[in-house]
Amino acid sequence: MSRIAATFEALQKTGRKALIPYVTAGFPYADITPELMHGMVEAGADVIELGVPFSDPMADGPVIQRAGEAALALGIGMKQVLAIVAAFRRKDPRTPVVLMGYANPVERYDLVHGAGSFIRDAAAAGVDGLLIVDYPPEECETFAAALKSKGIDLIFLLAPTSTAERMAQVGRIASGYVYYVSLKGVTGAGHLDTEAVARMVPRIREHVQLPVGVGFGIRDAETAQAIGASADAVVIGSRIIQLIEEQPRDKVVPVVREFLAGIRQALDALPGAAAGTPAAR
Repeated sequence: MSRIAATFEALQKTGRKALIPYVTAGFPYADITPELMHGMVEAGADVIELGVPFSDPMADGPVIQRAGEAALALGIGMKQVLAIVAAFRRKDPRTPVVLMGYANPVERYDLVHGAGSFIRDAAAAGVDGLLIVDYPPEECETFAAALKSKGIDLIFLLAPTSTAERMAQVGRIASGYVYYVSLKGVTGAGHLDTEAVARMVPRIREHVQLPVGVGFGIRDAETAQAIGASADAVVIGSRIIQLIEEQPRDKVVPVVREFLAGIRQALDALPGAAAGTPAAR
């Protein structure tokens, strides 16, 4: 069983929902990410999504685009991202880490370091999951099998426009969890319709036998709690990036820790949750 599956199983036993924060690797300071990840776990994060900086992030809104550009300017590429995960793993052997990004950095890594080197090195660093925005499920069966052989889950996005056929394709190949993009458009855009999410999650579960995480548009404890009422996990990214993008270095971790602690408290206040019970720690 993967670390991601074990984490969701433990959460389910206590009736709690997963808190999955996202941060761009190497932002806002090149060396701060492992420390920030530990702060997220201390605040109650169950899984961490780590953004891989890329020069053409088509699915990201302006907030995460700026973070990626800043990280690239600081010299953060896939090699550095894997080193960040390895550094985090030296103190935390339990919390799952998911890399979120695009095909180009993965494929370029293999071109530079040799075929199959990305999966090998990601597994060695302690990566638990991979979410590649521009990898469609129908083209990923071999890749998913190779990842799974190293204990890495391949996670896919679903959207309000996803058909039953697409959900079934994802359900057949994905592992770990699926990420439902609650808004049309890019990250950080639009108004979150929690009632629409509540209607969509059961439809996804008809085709996908995995936990359903929901992200895009969740900005505070109130909306996180509303989403957590129907979803298995709440994913928060753009709001975290906004909170830290102009902070001095010594304020970054405390600001994120305080913000996520409030989200964690709201999720643990949902009916059925055994508040204060750690999921997999």
